[in-house]
Amino acid sequence: MKPINDRVVVKTAPAEEKTKGGIIIPDTAKEKPLKGEVVAVGPGKDGNLMTVQVGDTVLYGKYAGQELHYNGEDYLIMREDDILVVL
Repeated sequence: MKPINDRVVVKTAPAEEKTKGGIIIPDTAKEKPLKGEVVAVGPGKDGNLMTVQVGDTVLYGKYAGQELHYNGEDYLIMREDDILVVL
């Protein structure tokens, strides 16, 4: 996958299976993860270079991006502006 303009492809982190106390979370109660790893970065838009790089772990907003299921993996395609922080 090669995103265009200021788009970024993020592989979403898996949802938590257990709480810190050891309680197993059922599928219906799992929250969508807000963290992932950047797997592809576009060239930028209007001459602005991209801040994030492939391999960065990022946090993004709850409703950020477009979900994509590709080759058995879950990804999000989002604008760089939707990324809140690079960890």
